[in-house]
Amino acid sequence: MFTGIVTACGTLARTERDGNRLALTIEASLAGLEPGDSVAVNGACLTVIAAGDGWFQVEAVVTTRERTRFAEMSEGERVNLERAVAVGDRLGGHLVQGHVDGVGEVLRVGHRDDALLLDLAVPQDVADITIPHGSIAVDGVSLTVNHIPEPGVVQVSLIPHTRAHTTLGEAVEGRHVHIEGDVIGKYVRQLLDGREAYGTLGRADGPRHDRTSD
Repeated sequence: MFTGIVTACGTLARTERDGNRLALTIEASLAGLEPGDSVAVNGACLTVIAAGDGWFQVEAVVTTRERTRFAEMSEGERVNLERAVAVGDRLGGHLVQGHVDGVGEVLRVGHRDDALLLDLAVPQDVADITIPHGSIAVDGVSLTVNHIPEPGVVQVSLIPHTRAHTTLGEAVEGRHVHIEGDVIGKYVRQLLDGREAYGTLGRADGPRHDRTSD
């Protein structure tokens, strides 16, 4: 589990492909990493398979690559990093699982006083659970939804600190980003969908429990 508070930016130093295998070596200042640790790389929870002084390596399996942009990333690209939270840590952002829902696209970049506004096209299943002033993770950064300007588009507002300490400060139109929708919204949607399906089943095919009087 993560909170979407990026603690460091790293650099993709090397990609290794061997058949279906994709390994990423990342240079970063995260101290004390050991094999088996979880790190969110641009919001995707990945397992450390090797680590050394100033670097660590992770693998992106096929199911991860299907919903992220790791397969198209270039060496030298900067990435947002966050270690998994420990019990008792402050929840500075929101509950982020590190389970990327899909890839979004920066449609528009604008400015309003000291805020940088990004309009993002997001996957439909994320759009369905996103509300104004709710939470969303973009490349692993916990952000508040500022506005929903049109269906399937979410606007977020970046403060100067976020721009300076994450890769989102480099955002330009056309850039692809990892998107994770609010986990609370996901559970609410699933519960409501299940309730509707159960109710329909109960009305049409469920057993009858008629009360009889003596």
